[in-house]
Amino acid sequence: MLHEYRDIISDIKVSNAHFSKIFEKHNDLDQQITDVEEGREHMDKLALEGLKKEKLKLKDQAYSMIMAYKKEQEA
Repeated sequence: MLHEYRDIISDIKVSNAHFSKIFEKHNDLDQQITDVEEGREHMDKLALEGLKKEKLKLKDQAYSMIMAYKKEQEA
């Protein structure tokens, strides 16, 4: 997730437990979605779409936190 901000993500994960939790949950959902899409887990389409929406919401939250951190560091 957001690989272009890898250095910032590393910094934020150390100092912000909420961000770390969001990041971990996003990665867990990503793995679960991959498992379903590759047939290792079974899930109906509606449930899978729900996971994808939750993952996107977490990514948006993480991105907002990254941008706020970046702005703070530039000030």
